[in-house]
Amino acid sequence: MELLTDIMVKRTNHSKIREVDFDNLEFGKYVSDHMLVCDYINEEWQQSQIVPFANLSLNPATLALHYGQTAFEGMKAFRMDDGRINLFRVDKHYDRFVKSLDRMCMAVPPKEIFTEGLFKLIETDAAWVPKQPGASLYIRPFIYASESKFGVKVSDQYRFVIFTGPVPDLFANPIKVKVETDYVRAGKGGTGFAKCGGNYGGAFYPTKLARQQGYDQVLWTNGQENPHIEESGMMNVMFVINNVLVTPPLSDSILDGVTRDSLLTLANDLGYKMEEREVLVSELENAFREKTITEAFGAGTAAVVAPIQTIHINGSDYHLPKYSHENLFNKVKVKFERIRTGKDNDVYGWNFIAG
Repeated sequence: MELLTDIMVKRTNHSKIREVDFDNLEFGKYVSDHMLVCDYINEEWQQSQIVPFANLSLNPATLALHYGQTAFEGMKAFRMDDGRINLFRVDKHYDRFVKSLDRMCMAVPPKEIFTEGLFKLIETDAAWVPKQPGASLYIRPFIYASESKFGVKVSDQYRFVIFTGPVPDLFANPIKVKVETDYVRAGKGGTGFAKCGGNYGGAFYPTKLARQQGYDQVLWTNGQENPHIEESGMMNVMFVINNVLVTPPLSDSILDGVTRDSLLTLANDLGYKMEEREVLVSELENAFREKTITEAFGAGTAAVVAPIQTIHINGSDYHLPKYSHENLFNKVKVKFERIRTGKDNDVYGWNFIAG
């Protein structure tokens, strides 16, 4: 790729890659050597820089610390079978990032700053992209309001940062979830569709309560009198009921998941029946009683697919049948991984080959 934007690169003199045990990765533990930084000042984006990963210096009056103007993306780079590096669905991630920033009244970096900055950063830290099966380089672009002024206002200054780190598969084993009806993750007209910090901070408390009860995550509902399912933890959620793949439709309270979109596309092309519709909690209970539900799983960038083994509904634990390689979620996940690693042709134009 020919870069159109001039990006300054200052390389570290002390790489930490030798400290990484790539055969025993832990999600979020390791951070690559460099990060991209670009500031928005006087209504203009400044020159992007790639610098050694380091702490950020913040004035205590920085607006992001007080009023929550922060938004981020989560994406991955993969080592392909031929050794090249694939950045998966860059355009889709950028479009979602823009939607989050617009909702939070934040400055939007031009696409070339996002895409070319990402490309240059991955090129700089190419050695950090794992070669181990299932592992990947997690990429975290984020923006925060950097203006130092403690009055309640929309910031006039922003800092855009991208850093990366090698990660393993997440949720390799089936998980237990609890349907949450007392607390809600997001409401109609809110910021549920945006990847902003407040959505995650507000979800911690009910998730903590669920974990104290022995569950890994919660199934969020809309919290109304006849509740329907919205998401699974920080992921979209899908069910197989009566041999049909069912998932809640997108709305202003549900994240437009890139993995969700990818899996639905693949399932459709593999010939599975699909429905995007509301899933009432009462419908789930009936499906368990009638034994018509055979699969449930979360879908997201970090985990790709997180199979669910147990769902707690209104005081009772309901268990899914034992999973195998014949399950729908496993077949679409395998196809998904084969495309990302170059084993199968990318007929969808999802792969962005960085080198």
